[in-house]
Amino acid sequence: MSISLICRGMLRTVLTSAVLALPVAAWCADPAPAAAAAFESSPSTAAAPVPAGDDTFLLTIFLRHDESKPLPKINDELRAQGFFKAFPPPGIEVVSWYVMMGIGQVVTLRVPASRLREVNRAIENTAWGGYRTEFYPTYDYKAVAQQMRETNGK
Repeated sequence: MSISLICRGMLRTVLTSAVLALPVAAWCADPAPAAAAAFESSPSTAAAPVPAGDDTFLLTIFLRHDESKPLPKINDELRAQGFFKAFPPPGIEVVSWYVMMGIGQVVTLRVPASRLREVNRAIENTAWGGYRTEFYPTYDYKAVAQQMRETNGK
């Protein structure tokens, strides 16, 4: 069995147990980070800070480009499969969405635990073929890292 398959299996197990068994505060160093602006066409709309225990978690998705296809062909396939209409599902907050050269696109979503399957199905039904996908539970560590550097960097 390849390392990649083992790692994916471990990540799937960790994500499943984290979502089903643990509160968000149990697996975040900072359980109430300020929410980033919602993914909307209006740049002035910002989300309010997310309270602790809101039953959401961050999910980072790697949408790896299929390098055997040129970008216009990938976009045609995604359009035909309805990716641009279905992802992200309505009401799911996009925290960040970057292009990572050599990888593809990296999307971080704030997902209510009860809607994880909906996000997964949107990817399975509309992104596969254009992208290879990887999913990673994520948490905001920036404030903790800054505090550690200030405290321990002296």
